[in-house]
Amino acid sequence: MELCMNLVNGGSISVVNLNSSRLSRSLPVRKNPISLQSYTCLRPPSLSRQFQPSQFAVSASPSSSSSSSTALSSEKDQLPADIVVTETQEPNSRVKLSIQVPPEVCDDCYKRVIDEFMKQAKVPGFRPGKKVPESILVSHVGKKSVQKAAVESILRRTLPHAMSSVTGTPLRDSVRIVTRFSDMEQAYSSLNSLRYDVIVDIAPEVKWIPENGYKNLKVVVEIDSDIDAQKASEQELRRRHKSLGSLRIVTDRGLQIGDLAVLDISATTIDQDESNVKSIPSAESKGYHFDTEDGDKVVPGFLDSIIGIQQGETKSFPLVFPESWTQEDLRGIRAQFNVECKELFYRDLPELDDSLAERLLPGGTSLKQVKESLLQKFLEVEQTAKEQAADNAILDQLCKMVEVDIPQSFFEEQGRQLYGARLLEIQANIKLNEQQLASLSSKKAVDEYLLNQKENITHMIKQSLAVGDIYKRENLQLSTEEIVKEVENSIAEFKRQKQDYDEERVRGQVQEILEGAKVLEWLREHAEIQYVTR
Repeated sequence: MELCMNLVNGGSISVVNLNSSRLSRSLPVRKNPISLQSYTCLRPPSLSRQFQPSQFAVSASPSSSSSSSTALSSEKDQLPADIVVTETQEPNSRVKLSIQVPPEVCDDCYKRVIDEFMKQAKVPGFRPGKKVPESILVSHVGKKSVQKAAVESILRRTLPHAMSSVTGTPLRDSVRIVTRFSDMEQAYSSLNSLRYDVIVDIAPEVKWIPENGYKNLKVVVEIDSDIDAQKASEQELRRRHKSLGSLRIVTDRGLQIGDLAVLDISATTIDQDESNVKSIPSAESKGYHFDTEDGDKVVPGFLDSIIGIQQGETKSFPLVFPESWTQEDLRGIRAQFNVECKELFYRDLPELDDSLAERLLPGGTSLKQVKESLLQKFLEVEQTAKEQAADNAILDQLCKMVEVDIPQSFFEEQGRQLYGARLLEIQANIKLNEQQLASLSSKKAVDEYLLNQKENITHMIKQSLAVGDIYKRENLQLSTEEIVKEVENSIAEFKRQKQDYDEERVRGQVQEILEGAKVLEWLREHAEIQYVTR
């Protein structure tokens, strides 16, 4: 008799499964009037649908034999007697079920197994379909095989009944039998009854502190000064103007603002103990092309210290790396810089007037029109950036206002999908060989990622659950037209990239992304948002 056996994934990433139908970050969603960009990267796929009951894929504890993993249907049939289920609450939104199966149920399952063997077994001396005495049939199949099949039949029939009594909504693929299969076989063989334990994760409850606090959000959004539309458009116009000029060698003066210099730069740490002085490799550069109009991109004081330097001249001066410096290991470090000017140029620029309009911007008719077009472009960029920053600030605020007991299986599922998306990005940028791919896809690599990124993954899950809860609480709705249009766009994108896709999965992900965008739109409308420039 052939039984349906199924092993649950033990934690490694299978490259075969890392396709666009499984990962939210690979879902191609086109930008619509309620920008999906920020939310697409934050919400794990099929979040709400994780909570829907489905076919139970159950595995026994790792110490059991592999044969103890059985695919169990969620459909319930009538049992000849009631089973007894005791539920115990455990941490991390998990419950433990202790299930006692009476002899009447065990006998009925045994009879069904015998009937199934009777139909399939080819016993010497008996024609197909001919009734075979039970003792001969058991002897032919093997008593051990019959008992094993009976236990599996008991599990398959009783577990759906046990799951229907669970307080809360079970998470898909989180059901696990923790009793050793060998112990169940022994108990059934000696007592003609069965008792087994199951653990299952349930959908976590979102608790708001304070209750409904999301309705009166006060959010301070920090905006980088670089996205200021007026400033950005002026810088772009300056960049385009400079691209039309020619570089001339400076021969009769030192460095001025607006010049471009080719520099050899070296730096060492400043320490009273001269024996402890070290070079700073990351601050060293040979033939560095330094545009003096980019003075805000170097260490504060660097530009002022080299103003006036002439070709062939060397200047030495001390500077301190600011605490806001990108490289953390250099923050606060006092350094001695040595700069040699190898070459010095000035820009010979054409006069900035209407005659340059077409060269500054294709289709441009006047300098005023060029400035207005650039400003409009950067106003759109600024607005998008502000919305993105506001969404991130709101999501961070929501995360601080909710308490969620996150199930371990849910954490691992979302973490693996994020890691899968990351691996896809690596594969897209770097051609990995089989050995590298196997190493990055291993259980060890995934587990290390889950451990190192635990805080970030937890943060994202809390944001996702909070957003989903708001969508239900506020009874927000999506139009069928919105969903259909976005699904069509996404599928068209998959086809254009010649990628496989699961239409149902795409539809589910699109709906959740749109739901998230709808929530963020609602929150922006009801929140008090203050923008500050940093």
